[in-house]
Amino acid sequence: MNSTSLPRQSLLLVFLFLLTLSVPSYAISLPRLSSSSSHNGRSYFHRLLDLPFAWASKGSRDNPNQWLDAHPNLLKGLRRYEDEVVIRFNVSTEAHEAALRKAIDQMLLDVWDFADNYTDIRLEARRIRPLMGILPSSLQDNHFILIPDLARAVAATYPSNGPARSIIQSHSNDRGITPANDIPSPEKRGVDDIFFHDYQPLSVIYTWMKLLDSMFRGRGLVRMISIGKSYEGRDIAALKIGIPTSDTSKRGPGGPKNTILITGGIHAREWISTSTVNYVAWSFIRTIDEDPMIVKILEHLDIVFIPVLNPDGYKYSWEVDRLWRKNRQRTKMQYCPGFDLDHAFGYQWDATDHQTEPCSESYGGDQAFQAIEAAQLADWARNETQNGVNFVAYLDLHSYSQQILYPYAYSCIDHPPNIENLKEVAMNLAKHMRLSNGEVYTTATACEGAVASNMQEGRVRDKGRVRVEAGGGSAIDYIFHEFGARYSYQIKLRDTGSYGFLLPREYIIPTGEELYQAMKYFGDYLLGNNGHESWDHSAPIKVDTKQTDLTPEEDGVVELRRRRRRKCIDCI
Repeated sequence: MNSTSLPRQSLLLVFLFLLTLSVPSYAISLPRLSSSSSHNGRSYFHRLLDLPFAWASKGSRDNPNQWLDAHPNLLKGLRRYEDEVVIRFNVSTEAHEAALRKAIDQMLLDVWDFADNYTDIRLEARRIRPLMGILPSSLQDNHFILIPDLARAVAATYPSNGPARSIIQSHSNDRGITPANDIPSPEKRGVDDIFFHDYQPLSVIYTWMKLLDSMFRGRGLVRMISIGKSYEGRDIAALKIGIPTSDTSKRGPGGPKNTILITGGIHAREWISTSTVNYVAWSFIRTIDEDPMIVKILEHLDIVFIPVLNPDGYKYSWEVDRLWRKNRQRTKMQYCPGFDLDHAFGYQWDATDHQTEPCSESYGGDQAFQAIEAAQLADWARNETQNGVNFVAYLDLHSYSQQILYPYAYSCIDHPPNIENLKEVAMNLAKHMRLSNGEVYTTATACEGAVASNMQEGRVRDKGRVRVEAGGGSAIDYIFHEFGARYSYQIKLRDTGSYGFLLPREYIIPTGEELYQAMKYFGDYLLGNNGHESWDHSAPIKVDTKQTDLTPEEDGVVELRRRRRRKCIDCI
């Protein structure tokens, strides 16, 4: 029986039970629903789903400081940022990149982001002069301050009584993001997903996931699972979404349907990655009865959404330190806990190239899979494949810089055998994200450091190069190589530097919508020949050797190829 047809009383009992599992300290009372079947054009069912979201947000909007007041350790943590800034260095040569890496390691600086022409670094204002003293003069003249008041920007991301407004004034006109004052609040846009009007703490996220599981499990659409335990013993929760089918033609070679894996929250402070995983999951669920393409995708594919791979770190970022990046596992140095999960996976993990200082933000351990959560994900995925599951794609969401990166991360010399297909899909993912809200996403190989590599005799000069961060041990390389997920991407979401990890809540829904539209294209693509042919992991990957590197101007050609592949959807 369709779960939406259950008696209202049963749904309310489920809802009330779930609320008792996790009640934030600022929750005051539950909103009441009228007994009418619709309200403002919205069904009783949709208003019921909004209940936990409104409840989670109500108390926080009564007092903008209530969350901070309830967490004294967080207030102490904010003080450390009172004299800190974020600086952007314009990096144009490999020598600049090497000099920055040396300074970062020497001063244990927090690298926020790096792309092919810049590196963003967080540090105390009083350390700016010492930093400049060890950098070449050419770098000293090529930097500017991105975020001058870090403490205010940090405080603004916690639940408040209204949409956050612009915290800083841009120091340049090409920062690539619309000022927050020019964006209407979600209510003014007519969006009824109240859960996404604010970032949500871990307890509320897990309650929301349990509610979806209870409401849709009877229909067979949603199942909440745990892929393992974190270092501190928390479940690493996931939502598995798909339409049950007895049609064997819609299953993989081993029996179960083919699977897309999506992770967020590998780095605790990247809250937009967690909210975006949740938004895309919710969008697939709520449109199942409205969009034939979603039905087609979920009939052929299961999608596993893991919004918080690093629950210990995420909780810590809410209660103690907003900018905490790593997990909370003990290291060999007592006062420097935490492993960087995205440098902890086993494929091409190189001890000679990895960061060996536990106090570094990019410390991945002294050996592969030393980080508990990385090992748990690998063990779960291996167990799934042994039970016949085929991982056909993997998306690892991060922030920031608006980039779509594909393997390999560990080297710019070695290339995946299906590199051209990876590039083509990356370009189309970027295209569909751009068509959603007009935001530009670039594509690149994940191996790139802060400087676009030079070419020599058709091959990238990678050996001996010093990069801002070592590239080995990444999740996208491991899932791609170990489990045959032929389309593996790290997607760095909004923005391009104005807010960095402190993206205001107004951008939660637009960012989620961008990825949702890209996922619709991606699922459609995987139902065509080029995606489906690699589901047999024993078969060689077919690569179009005639295809050359794509440019944005070639989008039309790529679209024609995609349409041709769609002709095979009905024959799967």
